[in-house]
Amino acid sequence: MKKGEIHEGIVEKVSFPNKGRVRTDEGDVIVKNTMPGQKVRFQVNKKRKNRVEGRLLEVLERSPLETRDPVCGQFPHCGGCTYQTMSYENQLEMKKQEIRELLGDKVDFDQMFEKIYPSPSEFAYRNKMEFSFGDDRKDGPLTLGLHRKNSTYDILTTADCKIVHEDFNLILRSVLEYFSEKNIPYYHKITHTGYLRHLLVRRAAATGEILIDLVTSGQPAGEEYTAGDQLLLQGLVFRLLQLKLEGKIVGILHTINDSVADVIKNEHTDLLFGRGYFFEYILGLKFKITPFSFFQTNSKGAETLYSAAREFLGDVKGKVVFDLYSGTGTIAQILAPVAKKVIGVEIVEEAVEAAKENARENGLDNCEFIAGDVLKVIGEIGEKPDAIVLDPPREGIHPKALPKIIDFGVEHIVYISCKPSSLAEDLDTLIAGGYKVKRMACIDLFPQSVHVECVVLMSKVK
Repeated sequence: MKKGEIHEGIVEKVSFPNKGRVRTDEGDVIVKNTMPGQKVRFQVNKKRKNRVEGRLLEVLERSPLETRDPVCGQFPHCGGCTYQTMSYENQLEMKKQEIRELLGDKVDFDQMFEKIYPSPSEFAYRNKMEFSFGDDRKDGPLTLGLHRKNSTYDILTTADCKIVHEDFNLILRSVLEYFSEKNIPYYHKITHTGYLRHLLVRRAAATGEILIDLVTSGQPAGEEYTAGDQLLLQGLVFRLLQLKLEGKIVGILHTINDSVADVIKNEHTDLLFGRGYFFEYILGLKFKITPFSFFQTNSKGAETLYSAAREFLGDVKGKVVFDLYSGTGTIAQILAPVAKKVIGVEIVEEAVEAAKENARENGLDNCEFIAGDVLKVIGEIGEKPDAIVLDPPREGIHPKALPKIIDFGVEHIVYISCKPSSLAEDLDTLIAGGYKVKRMACIDLFPQSVHVECVVLMSKVK
């Protein structure tokens, strides 16, 4: 096979994350965004010594696993969902088998794996969305939504998305209509010119409170407007507050981001309406969440996840627990009522301040939160842990931090992973450091998508 060639084949299996192995007459090719049993047409776009990768062009024949019709108008082109046409039971089974393949050589999977917990809600489960402004074709009309699969530039208007509450779609349509009427340009990634960049929407499952943040460049919105034109922004606020939503908008913000990277970065934020936070409840505890603080995107699923982690950790009465990569302190506060003390470490200072405030709000005086890099901070904490909870970002734990964590020699470590392939790498070091996997489960916080959360209990080998 040569780069650029177009071929056809059958998807034999899918490995985590979403790597379909396509069998052809000329050998196997890895093609993402596929399902087992599909016949696909693809274009070869990468070729190494022992590996060929292709970009999906078309599904020629559906998989036998595709037993239902799509529920939104942008499937399968939108990058938000992959498995909409597969039954939820089959999605769970496929994810379980992917984890078996990924971790099976490190653990006795049949002995240690307990179950895969389904999400309490298959649809309308996300409490946060980061929409992008753009167009779906060059020089096309303004769009607002998610990236087209395998595309850096094309943005599809996802106005009937089913993995979010309908309030998200109503807000998206209102914002898109407003700026389309005003003929406001979006920010072009190549020329770095334009105004509209992202729309961040967060909605609490328990309270229905909604936070909206418009992210723009610091440039003028157009020939008729100055940078940060208040009439333009207040017109948007007025439009949004007229919406008939099931939830309630409690805050509308405007964030400036002039970074060339295509990510939401907070360089400056102004409050346009209400307050800059909302409240959510998890397992009876109250959490204050700001636009940029980390919080699990599936609130009801997070209750399942944290309940499993708490049960895995066992009895911590009279013990000191380290919650490393603690975010807004959710796990720490769930453990605090039954532990002697919980110390959380988180690099994002805003999240640490929110964690402290949340602990006060929940009447917990045995939580301590430290702002800093886990690698640099854990050696400076005066107390020693009796147990450790790890909930690192997607890239996993810094290789130099793992030996320091192992050196504490605690009896139990619970590792929560949002990217099992990173977990697989870290397990090698933990096992070499004298730990073994005792229990393991998956929690599906992301139905219709390729992602799955893992929880692992590791015990010190005696």
